[in-house]
Amino acid sequence: MTQALAPAAEKITDDNAAIEAALTDASIPTLMLSMIHMSGDAALLDGGIRPLGVYLNEVQGYMSEEDKAGIRAQALDVITRYRDNGCQAVPIKDPETIRRMMSFLVAEEVPMDYVPMMLEEMELDGDARQLDWGDIPADKRADFHVTVIGGGMSGVLAAIRLKEAGINFTVIEKNAGVGGTWYENRYPGCRVDVGNHFYCYSFAPNHDWSEYFARQPELQQYFEDCLDRFGVREHFRFNTEVVKAQFDESLQQWQITLRAQDGSESELDSNAMISAVGQLNRPKLPDIEGRESFAGVSMHSAQWRSDVDVRGKRVAVIGTGASAFQLVPTIADEVESLAVYQRSAPWMFPNIDYHREVEEGTKWCMKHLPFYSRWYRFLLFWPACDGLLPSLKIDPNWPHQDRSINEMNEMVREVFTDWMKQQVGDDEALLAKVVPDYVPLAKRTLQDNGSWLSALKKDNVELNNLGIREITEQGVIDSNGELFEADIIVFATGFHANKFLWPMEIVGRKGIKLNEQWGEDPAAYLGITVPNFPNLFCLYGPGTNLAFGGSLIFHSECEVRYSLSAIKTLLQKGNKAMEVRQTVHDDFQQRLQNELSDMVWSHPSVKNSWYQNDSGKVTVLSPWRLRDFWEWTQAVNAADYNFV
Repeated sequence: MTQALAPAAEKITDDNAAIEAALTDASIPTLMLSMIHMSGDAALLDGGIRPLGVYLNEVQGYMSEEDKAGIRAQALDVITRYRDNGCQAVPIKDPETIRRMMSFLVAEEVPMDYVPMMLEEMELDGDARQLDWGDIPADKRADFHVTVIGGGMSGVLAAIRLKEAGINFTVIEKNAGVGGTWYENRYPGCRVDVGNHFYCYSFAPNHDWSEYFARQPELQQYFEDCLDRFGVREHFRFNTEVVKAQFDESLQQWQITLRAQDGSESELDSNAMISAVGQLNRPKLPDIEGRESFAGVSMHSAQWRSDVDVRGKRVAVIGTGASAFQLVPTIADEVESLAVYQRSAPWMFPNIDYHREVEEGTKWCMKHLPFYSRWYRFLLFWPACDGLLPSLKIDPNWPHQDRSINEMNEMVREVFTDWMKQQVGDDEALLAKVVPDYVPLAKRTLQDNGSWLSALKKDNVELNNLGIREITEQGVIDSNGELFEADIIVFATGFHANKFLWPMEIVGRKGIKLNEQWGEDPAAYLGITVPNFPNLFCLYGPGTNLAFGGSLIFHSECEVRYSLSAIKTLLQKGNKAMEVRQTVHDDFQQRLQNELSDMVWSHPSVKNSWYQNDSGKVTVLSPWRLRDFWEWTQAVNAADYNFV
């Protein structure tokens, strides 16, 4: 069982000078709420010193230096008394007081209907996403076997929750370790673009992140550590792939064919199957003439070769999406020359903290101040919650559809464009290349601290947006016929995002194949369950990717709870299989597509996007409020399913 988080990970034993030094790095709005937990006095909520605003990744509330210094002085007194009294935190359980604290922290009213979701995410009072299985006998749970496909973030999460439930399970992972995308993507500069103190399981915070947006090795190690922390490593089968899974209607269970690294195959029978394979796990190479003819080293960014040294080499990077955005600035100073080939420019979001190290004082506050880390998590979550969603809805009456979709989106365009102009200066040619020709937020918006454009301005770097005619033995030829002679070509060209569970063969009732049922339009009820495929639950499935805020970990925790609620319902009812009703699924899909059609990701200015399938239809994204998805996935509604 996951243990309820203590108010603070460690008791305070430091002297006053050490505490005072640590507070110089504190988020003052967060500190103020922790002070309430230490003193039991909520008078700070009514005082004149308060946060003045909220913005994504801005954790000081735009408070003046004078106000921040005043609070630090008050906090030192409160903390020393808390320390001297044995570090006994004051629990606050009144929902209205909690809501006032939330509203105070983010300088705006937090609606009461968001409070339960945020309380659950913060875990102020235990792990509320852990289901109670007490009414189902332990032997009945142990006799039910689940196969989890994939050991990435959501697969590890599913394993932890299944162990808590006492359900027998096996996790099949094709790699030698866990982490999924954080195991496979090892290119220089690879890092997360969600703040790390939010990008971790709600029940397993990490107070020792070295950077606010950690790099790949640290992220992969976090998930590796969770295997041992929660005792699930023995359930993982590494270096093993699922080749085929077929539902046996006579036994009402899945028969799964596995292939080991040496090519040998084996069978595994399972009552249920959870797909945790993700969306971005099968690299996609572009269809460029002569791609195979290159005589040098070529590789996809997600298949980076550790034996390749880029120092002093001539490197071509094809693509300017998220991976290239991190890779190019990292290697620009090491290579002899660097040609970056761009199909479409990315919009970038100003974030000066993107490469910033976490200060020791911040780590101290996270570990020692009661509930500080949980309130800090809320401070990161709220600006990335549902407030941005209105700016993503297309206003059909907005007169400037060539550059934006509504008034708020136009403001976003101005902010993003000004950010680029500030960096480019008087280089009009470069500015013309880097300002996108589609409306803001229509494609993945990238976190930027200035490193991208700084790299493109270097003398040894060239941004080429002319298109590629072919690849030859010597290098890359653009549409003007100009050859860039290369030693290394890196394809930063994304993934087969619309091919869910590919290349596995998944066969459901009556021999129906999942890839044939889906075609180019993958669809699942709530992104989780699929008609004709009983006892199959998808995590990070169709229509669940987030492109406006939140965190995939938050979404996965919702999806795992729903999936385990389904298994619990199955065991409670004494049935062997459950399958979403076709009418329920179809009604959800109609609502989903109606909603997506009015969103920025479907705007006609978007000429190519991995959010869309080959026919231009958005199938991978969620348009729903996070609060709504959270509510829908609280528990299975048995009426939505047929049981056998």
